[in-house]
Amino acid sequence: MATKPDRYVGIDNDINGGMTTIGKIIRDAWVFGLIPETETCQNWNLAGIDALLQKVNAEWDKYGCLVSRLPPELAARHQHIHDTAIAKARAVGWSGEHETDDED
Repeated sequence: MATKPDRYVGIDNDINGGMTTIGKIIRDAWVFGLIPETETCQNWNLAGIDALLQKVNAEWDKYGCLVSRLPPELAARHQHIHDTAIAKARAVGWSGEHETDDED
């Protein structure tokens, strides 16, 4: 049985151009200014990623977890960050068809 790595590879090295659950957490953390956009979370342990997820969820809770409820400046950041990520991921062959599949 293969063991999962205990350190994250970083969003720039992640599979599917970073279109993963952890990649989404990181992009959302960028949107909310929880970490700088230069932070890829490379070599972070799972506890660090989980702590970031808790902070991201707390921010989303303020807006009912809906992009449409974000204030204009956050909505614009969200669109820019996610559109850029989608373009990069498509450039490396990600198609988006597995977005609704379970990722485990």
